[in-house]
Amino acid sequence: MKVLVTVKRAIDSNVKARVKPDQSGVDLANVKMAMNPFDEIAVEEAVRLKEKGVATEIVAVSVGPAQAGETLRTALAMGADRAILIQTTEDLEPLAVAKVLKAVIGKESPDLVIMGKQAIDGDNNATGQMLATLLDWPQATFASALEVSGKKAKVTREVDGGLQTLEIDLPGIVTADLRLNEPRYASLPNIMKAKKKELTIEELGSLGVDTAPRLKVLKVTEPPKRSGGIKVETAADLVSKLKTEAGVL
Repeated sequence: MKVLVTVKRAIDSNVKARVKPDQSGVDLANVKMAMNPFDEIAVEEAVRLKEKGVATEIVAVSVGPAQAGETLRTALAMGADRAILIQTTEDLEPLAVAKVLKAVIGKESPDLVIMGKQAIDGDNNATGQMLATLLDWPQATFASALEVSGKKAKVTREVDGGLQTLEIDLPGIVTADLRLNEPRYASLPNIMKAKKKELTIEELGSLGVDTAPRLKVLKVTEPPKRSGGIKVETAADLVSKLKTEAGVL
């Protein structure tokens, strides 16, 4: 079984994002970048499937600038067999990314695609669902557990009311939630081995995919700063302030 896993280069989750002075977007200058945390979980799950003898090959794919090759090397160090970088300097929307991934999947013909449920920069939570629609493949999102047997995948997913278990036919799309697993740290020997693994680079234009934007960003602003709290003497004072000042009662 071939498993394709998607990887995005995003701002490190420990870094506080800054907005550009002209409010046109997020300032990425001199900002530490890393693999999107949900994609790390997706890579880890693919590696675990290979360790169980379910998967025979793991292909990591990223769509982004040349620096995304470093992120793919991390995926290779975690256990992916080879990687593909669709190189572009454009900041693609989810639909455009889904179209690009569809073209890659058309060439690779994987049995299972595992993706992070969302990227922590845009928080769109849309690419996996759009890809499944474009491919007309079954999908299971927000996976907290995954079992693959033959041409079936059983997915436990987190919903508002608790847990829901689905069974989908393969090939299919699974998007990973936080509780699916705990990603491993790449060991130094594996980091060194990753440098020798295959990393194919293709230009976005070579795929012949329409990636024209459908959305226009008007303005990006930081959230308002939180003001300090106050102390009250009694419960009656608290209720009064919640009614008259906060307006929540």
